[in-house]
Amino acid sequence: MLYRNKRSAYSNFILIFVAVKVLINLLAISNFGFHRDELLHLTLGDHLDWGYKEVPPLIGFLAKISLSAFGDSVFASRILTTIASGIIIWLTGQITLELGGKKFAIALACLAMIFSPAFAASGYLFQPVVFDQLWWVLTVWLIIRYVNTTSVVYLYATGVVVGLGMLTKYTMAFFTISLLVGILISKQRKILFNKHVIGAVLVAFVLFLPNLLWQWRNNFPVIHHMNELKATQLDYIHPVEFIMQQVLVHGIAVFVWLAGFIFLLFSFSLRKFQFLAVAYVLIFIFLLQMNGKNYYLFGAYPMLFAAGGYAFQRMLKTAGNGLRVATVTLFTLPNLLMLPLVLPVLPINQTLEAFKFAKKNLTFLSFATRWEDQQQHPTTQDYGDMFGWDEMASLAAKAYHELPAEAKKHTRLFAENYGQAGALHLLGKRYNLPEVVSLSSSFSLWAPQQIFSRYLIYVAESEDDVKELLPYIKSYKLVGTVQNPLARERGTGVYLLMDPQPSLNQRYQKDLAQTRAQ
Repeated sequence: MLYRNKRSAYSNFILIFVAVKVLINLLAISNFGFHRDELLHLTLGDHLDWGYKEVPPLIGFLAKISLSAFGDSVFASRILTTIASGIIIWLTGQITLELGGKKFAIALACLAMIFSPAFAASGYLFQPVVFDQLWWVLTVWLIIRYVNTTSVVYLYATGVVVGLGMLTKYTMAFFTISLLVGILISKQRKILFNKHVIGAVLVAFVLFLPNLLWQWRNNFPVIHHMNELKATQLDYIHPVEFIMQQVLVHGIAVFVWLAGFIFLLFSFSLRKFQFLAVAYVLIFIFLLQMNGKNYYLFGAYPMLFAAGGYAFQRMLKTAGNGLRVATVTLFTLPNLLMLPLVLPVLPINQTLEAFKFAKKNLTFLSFATRWEDQQQHPTTQDYGDMFGWDEMASLAAKAYHELPAEAKKHTRLFAENYGQAGALHLLGKRYNLPEVVSLSSSFSLWAPQQIFSRYLIYVAESEDDVKELLPYIKSYKLVGTVQNPLARERGTGVYLLMDPQPSLNQRYQKDLAQTRAQ
């Protein structure tokens, strides 16, 4: 009974940090605008299926829930991710408790997580990333609970979570394999020699099966997507850069997770959980070899932060409260000062000043403002992807509503990339725009077979793209371009194309068939 009472008290204590995380997110999530990827993921909610070209299906179902329950505002779209972020902090505290940590360990682990630039940046946008992190940390907690209790309920729960994780991001498969191998080569390998492990694997497989069948029916578009991603983005990521980013993305809190990693490897008191450190090494090496993006590994860090909290508890077991408070302050305050660089807690003008200060005084953070074009910019790419969409939708609305009523019946919208298409789909509802057509990403899955029209409102990154269509149209005019200097889509134009010829439809059908075959 005494143990249960202590656990309850510690759980209530963890809720304090959950509240801090949620409040910080709520302060920031309505600032700036939709992120490019959010526009795609929210659009998936209007086209539910068991798979998409770039992501598994769960994000689409979550988008449907979010849009139905909360609406389509920027604030509303980030409610579910804020809840997920809070649960991640809760689980981090619970893992710390399972490892033997008490209030100091819990406070250090949770606060290090909350103010880590990596988790601040990845924990508020409506993307699969935060849900992927949630499944990883939940899997770790369930396995630790099984080690501590031997209750098979936790094995079957792990199967459910792994299945859901596979429906969120395929990286869940690599993390699960890393955990299994880590257990097999540790002294805890006996926990796998259990018929219920097979049952848990079957549960995960059954949950994932609908997406696997969808991939098979659609010629495994995930393979083409990964090849394209590797060619356009991942090949630019060098192993040394990946390693350095893993060190830098958590700021001063790096010393907390490093202490946890070392304790998991070498501490006698954590010998039952050594497999967690081995799993981290395995997934780290895999992503290093695959030229993975730095955030692919974020889901593995909560367990290390939890172990880090426990490690410092052990190292400072005879220290007074003053030294413990100083330790928590040391590993959180510097990251608090960096918060505006990764989470929009300040208005844009103050945020730009923060970036100018960082560029001048914190040159080691230069990678944060290096975009996929490998050039330096005023803000991070994530921030750059949050500007210009309202302006773009307004220009498309201007082009559409200036047409005569009869002409509107014969007008289509076309966008080159999924961000543009997502903006016109989501924001276009406010302007009563017709549905947008695009061959980018998953938009090609529900694109119409033909685009016969008298007018085509065309969104293109460059006027050269429009000029390529001159043999297929009578004429065109520029309606306007995105002017926001911070927008990644700056310079993108909205054009009105007049009298498209049948040959344009033939070209479209050819491109559509080719895109769907990929």
